[in-house]
Amino acid sequence: MAEVTLTIGDRAHVVACRDGEEAQLRHLGTLLDERWEVASRASGNMGNERTMLFVALMLADALDEARRQPPGDSPADGASLDRVAEKLEALAATLEDAGPNA
Repeated sequence: MAEVTLTIGDRAHVVACRDGEEAQLRHLGTLLDERWEVASRASGNMGNERTMLFVALMLADALDEARRQPPGDSPADGASLDRVAEKLEALAATLEDAGPNA
């Protein structure tokens, strides 16, 4: 078993994985960390647990959008990625406006 330290937000997390899966796990950690700042603001800076919930919601929205994409469309299509980014930004703005009780 291998261990990888992922830094997400301002915290380090040691996570075990199978040998050879370290690079993929680091990549996944980076995906979480890339969304941390926006999610933290959206959660009203209410703590790491709530921020991680918002990160998960942002990723779930992106996954849902990708699954709804008609067959044959390229997942790397620029317009599709722009739509996902716009949705995520709108979600973050809505959550920020809702305040800490959201």
